[in-house]
Amino acid sequence: KPSLRRGKSEIITIGISTGGPNALTQMLPMLPGNIGVPIVIVQHMPPVFTKSLAASLNAKCALTVKEAQDREDLKANTVYIAPGGKQMKLVASADGLNRQIKITNDPPENSCRPSADYLFRSVGDYYVGRSTAVIMTGMGSDGTKGLEILKQKGAMIIAQNEDTCVVFGMPKKPIESGMADVIAPLNKIADEIVKSVR
Repeated sequence: KPSLRRGKSEIITIGISTGGPNALTQMLPMLPGNIGVPIVIVQHMPPVFTKSLAASLNAKCALTVKEAQDREDLKANTVYIAPGGKQMKLVASADGLNRQIKITNDPPENSCRPSADYLFRSVGDYYVGRSTAVIMTGMGSDGTKGLEILKQKGAMIIAQNEDTCVVFGMPKKPIESGMADVIAPLNKIADEIVKSVR
């Protein structure tokens, strides 16, 4: 087993699908406005809906919540939601010092665009041993392959427990395979995220 873990996490990344808007509406407002890291979310949704989801979450959260834009620098205390119908990954800025969001029209993965696998793979390229990935309620298995890569690169993995998922699909394999470092009910996920960055 690689022992790349763990410094404090410098980024939080979340994959979520069915039941996601309600789960995020409960979980994100529990996070402090000074968490000190960016949070990047893939919520499976068609175009347009992600913008209104971001606006509704922004009104309820201490953190700034927005729909992600292409070539935007990642900033601490900001939540970026992948635009529906697009893929989102992280890339280096031109000077190599910062991480930026890259929005693409790359094909769907696991029939999903945005896809958690697509995002998670890119996080592994830049945050070895310094990331937290959260896999939450949702149908299917999007995110599992990306989590395997992140796990090899020392990420901390938090999975939502079966009881509080609307559909126990996306967290199922990460939990059953032993990949998840923490298995938490919805009302405890925010605490676990905060622990990982402190």
